[in-house]
Amino acid sequence: MFDWISGFIDAVGAFGIGLLMFLENVFPPIPSELIMPLGGFNAAAGTEHLFWVIVAGSIGSLAGALFWYWIGRRLGTHRLKRLAAKHGRWLTILPEDLDRSNDWFTRHGGSAVLIGRLIPTVRTFISVPAGVARMPLASFMAFSAVGTVSWTAFLAFAGFLLGSQYGLVAGWLDPVSTAVVVGIVGVYIWRVATYGRRKTRKAGAREDQTEA
Repeated sequence: MFDWISGFIDAVGAFGIGLLMFLENVFPPIPSELIMPLGGFNAAAGTEHLFWVIVAGSIGSLAGALFWYWIGRRLGTHRLKRLAAKHGRWLTILPEDLDRSNDWFTRHGGSAVLIGRLIPTVRTFISVPAGVARMPLASFMAFSAVGTVSWTAFLAFAGFLLGSQYGLVAGWLDPVSTAVVVGIVGVYIWRVATYGRRKTRKAGAREDQTEA
């Protein structure tokens, strides 16, 4: 993947950086930890301008965030509830969970989006609950922009300062990214395994409320 990303950026330039960062947000296995440091290295070598590397990477990343926000908004709470009722085990959510998550996102949406944009893999999917909760688009884009520009600028500057050693950035961040992905997969497996227990407990709580 490294050779492919390197060749693509060399051939297309800043536009290629933006396109790859868009794809990174749509398809997480394409790592920004390689894309942006490589763009920073090209800027240090004089083939790109660092400012445009950061701008292109940020625009591409924000376009990817907007893509997932639109999907979340398009689905909406009611449609997701129907999906949860039918495929709840594999989605690992109960219909009632969506109301609680929407309430939580209403209270913490801005900080959740800003911080989520700094975390590998999470940055891709944090846009979906924002869309489902119908977070105002202007607020979503503002918080996303702060997190996105901070992340892309950090990686680009690291590649610029390290020069030919920019691969060290990926070497340091790859284990972090892997740990986050493993953690997310582990939580998903646990939620699938305990779905029946959680569903029974929620049904019992509803019965208690009805009797009360």
